[in-house]
Amino acid sequence: MKHTKVIEVLQSDQLLQPVTIKGWVRSFRNDRFIAVNDGSTINNIQCVIEDNTINQEIVDRINIGAAIAVSGTLVESEGKGQRVEIQVSAIEIEGDANPEEVKKTILSPKRHSLEKLREQAHLRVRTNTFGAIMRLRSKLSYAVHDYFQKNDFHYVHTPIITGSDAEGAGEAFKVTNMDLNNIPKDENGNIDHSKDFFGRETNLTVSGQLEGETYAIGLGQIYTFGPTFRAENSNTSRHLAEFWMIEPEIAFCDLDGNMDLAEDFIKYVIQYVLDNCQDDLAFLENRLVQEDKQKPQAERSEMLLRDKLRFVLDNNFKRVSYTEAIEILKNSKPNKKKKFKYPIEEWGADLQSEHERYLVEKHFKCPVILFDYPANIKAFYMRLNEDGKTVRAMDILFPGIGEIVGGSQREERLEVLQEKMAALDIPEEDLWWYLDTRRFGTCTHSGFGLGFERLVLFVTGMSNIRDVIPYPRTPLSAEF
Repeated sequence: MKHTKVIEVLQSDQLLQPVTIKGWVRSFRNDRFIAVNDGSTINNIQCVIEDNTINQEIVDRINIGAAIAVSGTLVESEGKGQRVEIQVSAIEIEGDANPEEVKKTILSPKRHSLEKLREQAHLRVRTNTFGAIMRLRSKLSYAVHDYFQKNDFHYVHTPIITGSDAEGAGEAFKVTNMDLNNIPKDENGNIDHSKDFFGRETNLTVSGQLEGETYAIGLGQIYTFGPTFRAENSNTSRHLAEFWMIEPEIAFCDLDGNMDLAEDFIKYVIQYVLDNCQDDLAFLENRLVQEDKQKPQAERSEMLLRDKLRFVLDNNFKRVSYTEAIEILKNSKPNKKKKFKYPIEEWGADLQSEHERYLVEKHFKCPVILFDYPANIKAFYMRLNEDGKTVRAMDILFPGIGEIVGGSQREERLEVLQEKMAALDIPEEDLWWYLDTRRFGTCTHSGFGLGFERLVLFVTGMSNIRDVIPYPRTPLSAEF
């Protein structure tokens, strides 16, 4: 049976016309009023059963969670809260839902905590909150590709399995097909990786950047958008072991051009969801307002969700050197009164989320781009400045999130790159192919990485990163 999406029916002006919709029952009142949702919109369609028009055996099976097909006539609604409704002529039950079993799940019509929803992650997309989040996530994904394709970037699929650890942090998931009960060892008792599938040690990618650079030095400008993995034992509201990264790389581009690109890109995708996701944003905004009412005044949001998004669009990102930021933080009230968990005492400190949020939310009161960080707290591939102690790195800081983008101008000078790798004990033979890009037509080039879930977190107003990805992977948690 051909059917129409609920979102199309709700927007239709074709009254008194036959229509069929399919979806899941959200509520059923008085054996007469069915609210049906098919995932196409936050809004339900009301379907009204007139007396004795539907077999009682069918009516008895219309329970919350059941999948049904409804046929009838689209009419102007007599009730409040909806413009149109369906006058039912036929109902088909496509999938039953036992009401006693439903009561044990998050499909039951009562408020559930976000933690409870995470325990039933396979069902949470059928709630209003997670339906809205996942539709927004989908639209943001489209906007990412739309921006780069419109700006003539080439989409590159970098490897999921790799022999490199781009960050040099060693927090990578190892990949093997060895028999873990009988791991081959060499004469020194070390694992013999030559006996493994790839003949060497490999891991899941922590970043597609290094491979992306090689393609930028050939295609001019590329972007990757794919899953990345970090074996970092961080059980926080801001970290995941598996997440999605957006990583553009641009040849013949310095740090200033990189910052311009990042700001333009972020504003584009936020504008896209403001233009195309008003119903879901309105729902999430209202949810946050209701949530704020339970908090002390000092902890409530200063801006409504959509106002916060427009705030990013309406303000130029403030560009501040790391050195200037350190002086601001050293002289700040929270630092002087020892309110920071990590006090700022001297130049060279690695900034924490509390410092980043202070700069954005209290001092500048706008998104901030920090640049020219100390070399010893940044990765080996970042271009060394003439002062010999800072690198051409940049981070973009957002209210409520802290760092949302990290990037840099890459070190294009072969000799300098080799010196930096040697100082960090990174063997040249492991990255011979990466060094080749500096041997054959090296050029100024830059790029950045944006953790997609942090972007979704900001746009939806959610407070825990586990709530903006379908199935969160965190320490001790891979249930689904």
